[in-house]
Amino acid sequence: MLKTRDYEFWFLVGSQHLYGKEALDAVKGNTVKIIDELNQNGHLPYRIVFKSVVTTAESITQVMKEANYNDDVAGVITWMHTFSPAKNWIRGTKLLQKPLLHLATQFLDYIPWQTIDMDYMNLHQSAHGDREYGFINARLKKNNKVVVGHWKDDLVQGQIAKWMDVAVAYNESFQIKVARFGDNMRNVAVTEGDKIEAQIQFGWTVDYYAVGDLVAQTQDVTDQEIEATLAECENEYEFVMGDNDPEYFIDHVKEQIRIEVALRKFLQGGGYSAFTTNFEDLWGMKQLPGMAVQRLNAEGYGFAGEGDWKTAALDRLLKIMGHNMKTGFMEDYTYHLEPKREEILGAHMLEVDPTLASTKITVQVHPLGIGGREDPARLVFDGLDGDAINITVSDFGDHFKLIMYEVEAKKPVEPAPKLPVARQVWTPKVGFYEGVRKWIENGGGHHTVFSCSVTAEQIDDFAKLVGVKLVNIH
Repeated sequence: MLKTRDYEFWFLVGSQHLYGKEALDAVKGNTVKIIDELNQNGHLPYRIVFKSVVTTAESITQVMKEANYNDDVAGVITWMHTFSPAKNWIRGTKLLQKPLLHLATQFLDYIPWQTIDMDYMNLHQSAHGDREYGFINARLKKNNKVVVGHWKDDLVQGQIAKWMDVAVAYNESFQIKVARFGDNMRNVAVTEGDKIEAQIQFGWTVDYYAVGDLVAQTQDVTDQEIEATLAECENEYEFVMGDNDPEYFIDHVKEQIRIEVALRKFLQGGGYSAFTTNFEDLWGMKQLPGMAVQRLNAEGYGFAGEGDWKTAALDRLLKIMGHNMKTGFMEDYTYHLEPKREEILGAHMLEVDPTLASTKITVQVHPLGIGGREDPARLVFDGLDGDAINITVSDFGDHFKLIMYEVEAKKPVEPAPKLPVARQVWTPKVGFYEGVRKWIENGGGHHTVFSCSVTAEQIDDFAKLVGVKLVNIH
């Protein structure tokens, strides 16, 4: 299973020396209590570390420099317990290269009307400090996240958690390496793109390999490795042999396992977390990778077909953001245009991500009318019900564009006995006709990442961090 670094988030609380040592000690004490409780309640996916009460430009600048050069730090959270003069934040904030969240909260969730005095007001003046601090971030065009509400509130903690996932994905984006086995599908436009600009903008590295490099790796796979994985598959999935001879069926499943083991070793050896294949580049391969890809998807590897490195990297990015839950490569295939039941059927030749499965996963072997190779084994299942997003990345020559809409995900309501691939159905929440029209008008491609765990707000936060235009069709 692919894992990310054990990230942490630094917490800074703003104040000033004007209020005296006693007030600053109270600020620190309250901050430590907040952080301890946030870390202990289990709602946040990553640990918060208290750094300091910052009161001068020098102290703020120094801690921001330290955050930049500590690879374990995914982002910085700030809180204005008192009033913190915002000029002190200018240099440090300009230097900060990690995601920034402004938590607009207060230690208590009420005003103690019977006892409140100016000492209390001076100590608990987040409403005052938030506006001073917020101004300078807006002036610096920082695109920082602002979360408002009491720190004990479940909704607030949920917003912090979702932002943490975005911040980690932003940091990890600069570590994403895509292995391309073969080139793009010939004559297809949307899978092309500027790899140099993608590395500058998103941090993605894309390397080409001849499919022969993968073929060579498959030759080193041992029978013991194949048998061990076969036993794992027999325990995890239902084998549906259909009209196939049992020996034929198992041989074709084993070929996918051979490809899976080889792919995993190749990717691990090169530090790759995403990859692409192409049915037009299969020299030396017995089958187009199908079940092999799907099982690697389940481990967290990003993928897209036909050499589409952009979508493969985007898939890995959203898997990080969504903790590899209910997220995977998708392709728009077929419309259902019955009035009041308009839907889009998403699938692919073979490689739909099993993290999207809502039904028992079966292993099946069928002919594939493309690629000119043996019948490949694949995982077959139905997709999910619920809220989801569907997103693509398009290269327009002088800029990238993220195009997305929120959708209602649906399981197929009818069987498709002659369609032995995984299936996911959805309808754009903006409406089928409006959603499809605007998707096409904005240049959205047919390869996407479909996720029931990542939210539209998270995509918006990420787009701001990397300075990429987001078209959210809603």
